[in-house]
Amino acid sequence: MRSLILPKTAVHLAALTPLAILAWQTWTVWKGSNALGADPVAEIEHRLGIWALRFLMITLAITPLRQLTGWNVLVRFRRMLGLYAFAYASLHFATYLGLDLRGYWMQVFEDITKRPYITVGFLAWLLLVPLAVTSTTGWIKRLGRNWARLHKLVYVIAVLAVLHFWWLVKSDIREPAVYAGIAALLLGWRAWKALRTRANARAKARNVPAARA
Repeated sequence: MRSLILPKTAVHLAALTPLAILAWQTWTVWKGSNALGADPVAEIEHRLGIWALRFLMITLAITPLRQLTGWNVLVRFRRMLGLYAFAYASLHFATYLGLDLRGYWMQVFEDITKRPYITVGFLAWLLLVPLAVTSTTGWIKRLGRNWARLHKLVYVIAVLAVLHFWWLVKSDIREPAVYAGIAALLLGWRAWKALRTRANARAKARNVPAARA
């Protein structure tokens, strides 16, 4: 739809802005500045990871917002936002491999088995891969109803991502607690809607015989 070209462009620009700022600051650090603090690698990892989590939460917020406002057009932004969550998560993981491990990639398997926060973080990213791959219109048509079932993995991913952040910070859990609260609210809304739909279906089923009689 041509009417969505401008809004989608705005979303793309907004989504790429944190990455552009981080790239600029990384370049200035290479030139000798202190833009990323005492530990630039940790700061880069954190920024990329936190934006992956934010885009994941925004993607999950699309459905409740659509249901509350009736703005069905919001659905057209969900795939885009989900792909940005995957992109930032992939850059977060790539930074860990390339800058943190510094090429000793085999160590990642040891970290995955011995460090729980890396275990759940890696699992969250791994589960994002099939969702990103099957996000195209062609895959939606091929998978049919199974597409919706597959993409419900995003609920598991959200829990794993929050847990990854929570276990990572170890001491000051205020920030991950905020994201945990957001995730609980968004997933709780879906659970409430599902229970309400089932209750309404049962109520209608009970009333059908009476209505026919």
